Amino acid sequence: MNADCLRAAIRDVVDFPKPGIIFKDITPVLADAKLFRESIALLCATAGNVKIDKVVGIDARGFIFAAAVADRLDAGFVPIRKKGKLPWKTRQTAYSLEYGESIVELHEDAIRPGETVLLVDDLLATGGTAAAAVKLLDELGANLVGISVLIELEFLAGRAKLAPHRVISIITY
Repeated sequence: MNADCLRAAIRDVVDFPKPGIIFKDITPVLADAKLFRESIALLCATAGNVKIDKVVGIDARGFIFAAAVADRLDAGFVPIRKKGKLPWKTRQTAYSLEYGESIVELHEDAIRPGETVLLVDDLLATGGTAAAAVKLLDELGANLVGISVLIELEFLAGRAKLAPHRVISIITY
């Protein structure tokens, strides 16, 4: 099994969540134990031989993949959430969306300075959310060794917002 099997399982949903968007639906991958296992194995491999202290996942679908990757890498899992969803003291940053602005947060004690971190998400599109996550991790002194995504929509050029960080995508469109 490989990334081509995963690509074949990802469903295109036209005009969701609004007209003109082709949504990449990962639920067929999640529903198939072998495909889900393979997606996690491929994301884990992006860490290479680096010992990861924390795997950070972005709200919400990124949590699914990041938590499983953290378990396999024997690392802690840290969620980056939408504003108002974390119960402790947080750091937050705003980022732009095509229709406005949003805010993500991270517990201020979630990462210790120098900890080796892998950022995992399901999809990289315009890069705004991932760039906001990187900003928060930088503020906490994380040693961000990579940004791993299951799917990258290359035509939206989100990777450019994440330079100079290493971005690894399993499937590109």
